[in-house]
Amino acid sequence: MKHKNSLRADTLYRIFIFIVLILFAVSILVPVGWAFMASVKENREFYGDPWALPQGFHIQNFIDAFNKANMGAYFLNSVVVTALALAMLLAVALPAAYVLARYKFRGRRLLNTCFMGGLFINVNYIVVPIFLMLVEGNRGLSSLMEAIGAERGSPLYEWFGNGFFLNNRFILALIYASTALPFTIYLLSSYFQTLPKDFEEAAYVDGSGYFRTMVQIIFPMAKPSIITVILFNFLSFWNEYIISMTLMSGDDSTLPVGLMNLMKAQNASAQYGQMYAGLVMVMLPTLILYMAVQKKLTQGMTVGGVKA
Repeated sequence: MKHKNSLRADTLYRIFIFIVLILFAVSILVPVGWAFMASVKENREFYGDPWALPQGFHIQNFIDAFNKANMGAYFLNSVVVTALALAMLLAVALPAAYVLARYKFRGRRLLNTCFMGGLFINVNYIVVPIFLMLVEGNRGLSSLMEAIGAERGSPLYEWFGNGFFLNNRFILALIYASTALPFTIYLLSSYFQTLPKDFEEAAYVDGSGYFRTMVQIIFPMAKPSIITVILFNFLSFWNEYIISMTLMSGDDSTLPVGLMNLMKAQNASAQYGQMYAGLVMVMLPTLILYMAVQKKLTQGMTVGGVKA
């Protein structure tokens, strides 16, 4: 009797969890699906039943959002900034996390403590100090250009002395990468610590150096963790709004800032199709990336392992 009651309770619990998961899935899929449907509707369709299926595939919304609303320039800016930030982040975080996880040296604990402390700093709270530092940097560069005799209007002055640190996609990418270092190093180093050292010792016996072992042995084994870090940081960089809005302006802004400008403009002119087309342009790359790497996110952290 107790066994039957236990089975019944277990079945009811599984049904409850299944229903909760379905409700969560519906709460996510319905708004996303509705945004995709709304992006191909004509404006007149928005004044009827908002839940009605689109009468046709009005792709002109995407063309107008890309060209007239300048979403194409914002999209390119986001692609460049995100790619640069990821490249700089991985170039620094991968070797740093490996060294912190595998080698003992003086100052290692202090570095680990600093990176751990960085996890508790919300970058949105320090945007204003970052902005003021960049403004002071621009003033310093302007003074330096004048000191070396660079004339106003010259290429050298226009590049370095005319607001180099603001409205600069490289500087924005550098800030993104810097603020993501604590989380990335913490996650990667925690994973590297779980790898058996037998792989490295075998590589050293075969004559492999430290750098070659790290790149050709450890990094391939860490592929699931690296892909997870890339996905999380891509979502963070791609959807970031506050820093981009503060440091960039005009056509140099990224896609989230451009989308907010588009929403304000299209709400006034009642061009709802273009607004939802811009929203889809922001969501689509993240959905495609997730579908491409979801298997890597769920696979085992090591393949094969070391047999005892």
